[in-house]
Amino acid sequence: MEKIRIIVKQIKPNDSVAWDAYVLSHPNATLYHLSGWKNIIKKTYAHKTYYLIAIDSSKLKAQSSSNPSNPTNPTNPVIGILPLVHIKHFLFGNSLISIPFFDLGGILADNDEVEKALLTEAVQLAQKLKAKNIELRHTQPLSCLRELNPTNPITIVTKSHKVRMLLDLPESSEELMKSFKSKLRSQIKKPVKEGLKSKIGGLELIDDFYEVFLINMRNLGSPVHSKKLIQNVIEEFPEKTKIVIVYKEAQPIACSLVVSFKDTLENPWASALRKYSRLSPNMLLYWTMQKYACDNGFKYFDFGRSTPEEGTYKFKKQWSAKPFPLHWQYISLNGKSIEKETPEKSKFDKAIKFWQKLPVPVTKILGPMIRKYIGL
Repeated sequence: MEKIRIIVKQIKPNDSVAWDAYVLSHPNATLYHLSGWKNIIKKTYAHKTYYLIAIDSSKLKAQSSSNPSNPTNPTNPVIGILPLVHIKHFLFGNSLISIPFFDLGGILADNDEVEKALLTEAVQLAQKLKAKNIELRHTQPLSCLRELNPTNPITIVTKSHKVRMLLDLPESSEELMKSFKSKLRSQIKKPVKEGLKSKIGGLELIDDFYEVFLINMRNLGSPVHSKKLIQNVIEEFPEKTKIVIVYKEAQPIACSLVVSFKDTLENPWASALRKYSRLSPNMLLYWTMQKYACDNGFKYFDFGRSTPEEGTYKFKKQWSAKPFPLHWQYISLNGKSIEKETPEKSKFDKAIKFWQKLPVPVTKILGPMIRKYIGL
């Protein structure tokens, strides 16, 4: 059997079809491995992207006479990928992240040898860019990290303090509703009795989405993403993406965005206005997303990232979502240790309180200018 010769290079436009075919065929792939996110992040925030693709050179000739867009195509020369985004700012740091703003990313590869080749290239790239660290967001930790050259001033930490909340879905929304405890069913019915209504759509709902999203992010003390990010996601994945809005009469009071990948419906963003919390719009919002997922044949609903035992974790758990650890792996290139724990609340307490006092129109202008440099 001929030994493969691994070539690692940066993706070119004509590599996108083979890249996405590989993603669709890999068992550990996630939505955020698709090549479209490269376009979304570049168009929104102009960050430089370095999408590394590992090629089996022995398959290159065979590929020329085949269809690389077929996920089961044995001649697809791609044997691994690593999407990287460079975020550099004098205050927020200099990092390569796979990928920023979302929960997942990291390396996909056929084996440990390919993993190591991609990681070695990433380290060399980071050193060239004078980045202080590389951050990889995995569902499963890499096994090749320990094989990095120990003579280099490199330290590695894996943080698994966050979880991904996944719900197994039955074949119909009727079955799903029946599976809930009576208390939860009552909570879902409450906003309907209060006259709230939900709507599912596309780009035509973006203004209503952003109106709620903007206010909620200010109330949480967090700089808001640019409206262009949401627009670019919808335009890049028009068949995969939906906006969900809950209305009180004509007023949008809760919103979310869902994106499909394989058999999973992902929910990267959801927001609700605090002033209407007594009407429980969040319950109708999350039920509408799950109902849509069931009725459209999805097997899983991804509630997104949470910290165990905190408020959002308990909210998601009541729907019977199960936690799966996220493995965020940090590679420090300057030899400095990386904190095991993430003191997010204490670290940003003052900034959060300051942001909560700003007028919403001000946060609409300043928010995206700051948020583009925050990788979380």
